[in-house]
Amino acid sequence: MNSSAVVEKLKVRFPNEPEYIQAVTEVVDSIEEEYNKHPEFDRYNLIERLCIPDRIIQFRVNWVDDKGNVQTNMGYRIQHNNAIGPYKGGLRFHASVTPSILKFLAFEQTFKNSLTTLPMGGAKGGSDFSPRGKSNAEVMRFCQAFMLELNRYIGADEDVPAGDIGVGGREVAYMFGMYKKLTHQFTGILTGKGQEFGGSLIRPEATGYGNVYFLLNMLETRHIDIAGKTVLISGSGNVAQYTAEKLIELGAKPVTMSDSDGYIYDPDGIDREKLDYIMELKNVERGRISEYAEKYGVKYVAGAKPWAEKGDIATPSATQNEINEEAAKTLVKNGCIAVSEGANMPSTPEAIKVFQDAQILYAPGKAANAGGVAVSGLEMSQNSERLHWSREEVDNKLHEIMNSIHAECIKYGTEADGYVNYVKGANVGGFLKVAKAMMAQGIV
Repeated sequence: MNSSAVVEKLKVRFPNEPEYIQAVTEVVDSIEEEYNKHPEFDRYNLIERLCIPDRIIQFRVNWVDDKGNVQTNMGYRIQHNNAIGPYKGGLRFHASVTPSILKFLAFEQTFKNSLTTLPMGGAKGGSDFSPRGKSNAEVMRFCQAFMLELNRYIGADEDVPAGDIGVGGREVAYMFGMYKKLTHQFTGILTGKGQEFGGSLIRPEATGYGNVYFLLNMLETRHIDIAGKTVLISGSGNVAQYTAEKLIELGAKPVTMSDSDGYIYDPDGIDREKLDYIMELKNVERGRISEYAEKYGVKYVAGAKPWAEKGDIATPSATQNEINEEAAKTLVKNGCIAVSEGANMPSTPEAIKVFQDAQILYAPGKAANAGGVAVSGLEMSQNSERLHWSREEVDNKLHEIMNSIHAECIKYGTEADGYVNYVKGANVGGFLKVAKAMMAQGIV
């Protein structure tokens, strides 16, 4: 397999999908050496079969707003690969959603799910509908209309969606209710559900907590204590909030958070009381992060990301490609020793090269943020067994899974000079499990 040839061929076939091509390029470049140790992979054209989704489902969603006007959005589900288990991956409701973004997310999800050691394939979906500024009634009507079509393609042993950007507990609940109405079935069809109807403890916290657990493993390789470290966080949604919560608990000091309008910088640190305010602001009032700056009298920078501030650690937890080459250079120059990604592909290829050339600790999202889908998998297990595990049980399992992912990265990513290339480690580890399953199952 020649990685450049593979990418060029995909560029010709899918010319207007830059995010998808970016994700594929990162993976095929890092697995090329391992792939070529297995000539049988080439005979079965495994790489092309692995890069192209099993199917892409696209549909129109009509719903009625509070003024009685009919609105139209697009709905999607990318079922990428189910070699090791049912399709599994979140739904994203955001104006920026396109097939290219969902294809990259589904591709990444395939390897992330493989790394968790749980039996889950990779998928992603969503809509260009944005819940921002919509009433609860409008969000409910949209979710019901979306599920009216999506229900045809999902099932507890077929495809199990979850939340993502713009899809939290409210949206999952509305979709679950509609699925139940349409199918007359109460099954574990969605994860991220409420505690009252099959949700798992720790699921809301899982991506943020898991990111910090992975970070701790990385720091331990260099005998660095997280206590007292200053941390730059982007985003202020679910992942950012629970990353901050776990960091505070461990004695670190988060100093930034952001949203699509800008970021706040609090040099005294975001403590428990301030984080509670952010959670109320974002989860209940659905306000803007600038209100934090007004309340606490701290710096707010509109239209910018927090990477120019000084910090020991960066945890990008917002969206894709938020750290470019310039931002990465600034982070390194300012003394950043570790970057652990809470978001999916938040660093550009040029930024990743900067981190690796500087030999700082850098963890890609498919490894560091796998805690969310890991606990989604644990929620599926609980639903299947009609059980409800304690908070301690789930947190312990999450810890074990993140430790296992880190060990896999060390196994496949340690270079001759001892530096751990976590990108290569995560990609090779995730790839081999899926590849061997596909080989065993024949040409299907």
